[in-house]
Amino acid sequence: MDHALTLLSSQAGLPWCVADSGALSWTSGAFVTGFLIAYLVVLGMVCIYGLHRYQLVHLYYKYRRNIPRITACFRERPRVTIQLPMYNEHAVARRVIDATCRIDYPKDRLQIQVLDDSTDETVQIAREAVNYWRAQGFDIEYIHRDNRAGYKAGALANGLKTATGEFVLIFDADFIPPPEILASTIDYFTDPSVGMVQARWEHLNRDQSLLTKTQAILLDGHFVIEHAARNRSGRFMSFNGTAGMWRKSCIEDAGGWQHDTLTEDLDLSYRAQMRGWKFLFLPEVTSAAELPPDMEAFKQQQYRWAKGGAQTCRKLLPTILRSNLPKRIKMEAFFHLTSCTVYLYVVLLTIMLAPVVYIKVHIFPEAWERYIFDASILLIATCSASMFYVASQRALFKTWTESLKYLPFLMSLGIGIAFNNARAVLDGLFGKSNEFVRTPKYGVGSGDWRQQLLLQRSRQKRIKWQPFVELAIGLYLMACLIMALGDRRVTIGIPFLCLFMVGYLYVSLTTWFGHRFAVREAGEEAERAALPVERDELRK
Repeated sequence: MDHALTLLSSQAGLPWCVADSGALSWTSGAFVTGFLIAYLVVLGMVCIYGLHRYQLVHLYYKYRRNIPRITACFRERPRVTIQLPMYNEHAVARRVIDATCRIDYPKDRLQIQVLDDSTDETVQIAREAVNYWRAQGFDIEYIHRDNRAGYKAGALANGLKTATGEFVLIFDADFIPPPEILASTIDYFTDPSVGMVQARWEHLNRDQSLLTKTQAILLDGHFVIEHAARNRSGRFMSFNGTAGMWRKSCIEDAGGWQHDTLTEDLDLSYRAQMRGWKFLFLPEVTSAAELPPDMEAFKQQQYRWAKGGAQTCRKLLPTILRSNLPKRIKMEAFFHLTSCTVYLYVVLLTIMLAPVVYIKVHIFPEAWERYIFDASILLIATCSASMFYVASQRALFKTWTESLKYLPFLMSLGIGIAFNNARAVLDGLFGKSNEFVRTPKYGVGSGDWRQQLLLQRSRQKRIKWQPFVELAIGLYLMACLIMALGDRRVTIGIPFLCLFMVGYLYVSLTTWFGHRFAVREAGEEAERAALPVERDELRK
């Protein structure tokens, strides 16, 4: 055995071993074996979660006809409170208040709460809108807090103290509630066991750019496949923080809004369903909102969701696993709450790619082990996209061919955002609960949304360190690609490796250049604004 390992080392030309030393050769052979085992274990974890996505697709098609039905109607419309939490949302505050007051529901059965924690001009904009609609006969109140205690969860809990409705409908500031939203959902609550009804998100700027189109497909997969599969198969689903209506007694019975995680919606959802409350998802009922139009805003949103998911996992998963819930619910809850850890595995696999390529090219140039690289890259790619997202687009648009052209970029973006989200997961599992950083809203669709975006970016004077790490990972993947091409054999793993490299380079460079462009444009705007003043001074 030692002789064979020595021969292998001398032929491979390993830089970390000495060929004529049996002990060192054994060490190098053990290292290669141990490394491959570790690599396959991490790869196996990614594949397990990828297979779970295919399981969700299976559940979706198996239970697709298990559609919620209205079995009765309210003789008299119950009283409903609509809560609009916001924080420094000057670009969209007036829009959401106006749209809410246009909802088709009896005025005398409707209460609207504008829960504003803002510290900027949003305060005046929201007050003016509330005063206008109050003069039109609406029961609408403006509730402003001087602090952000509990952030969004704290604002919702504070509003609930004075909420007069039996049911509570919640919309984030960037949403546009459709007029028929209450008429389409309220009668499902005639079933006393129903605690929450969730509508599907639609997207105001789906076709604005490649980034927003990809985000739309990602969210479509979450809503159309995940929500429907879980809900219709009798497993736990989650409230998405907005575009959903709660029975007030359900919130209270589950322990109310709590702010020890950044995903207070996911936290409350599991606590309520563990108490026996029933949730419903209505994909045909939609409410449109804007998608983050730039990379920095998208990364902030993803970071908060990933960290909050990890915090909720740490908080609730042990209790769920110890409970008397059915095994199928426990299993799905495990995969749901731990799915954020996939980003850690993807980053680990990315870091391990260079040694894997080296082993493929130099150690096993002809053996079966060389195919580990190609198989692993293919599995990472296909388990993160493919049928899951294609199925969601087919369900929504009755076709899947249109979505195929976005799949390569979907894979790239999913890999490129992995480092950002892996940091969030580690922070959620082991760090402290920190500030709720909202996703910036720009009022997409209005005439000056681009100026709002530039202004928001220009206020960030210094770019953070993370894009430079992501750029370094992109260059590292480029080196892996060059090493793989040195084998002079184009295999199936190489195109996917290109996609991963593009993902990291795209995420890092768009973050960096987006910030630099915004700062430059803001500076030029300031100079143009100051120029007439300077001319007036010269005339004097």
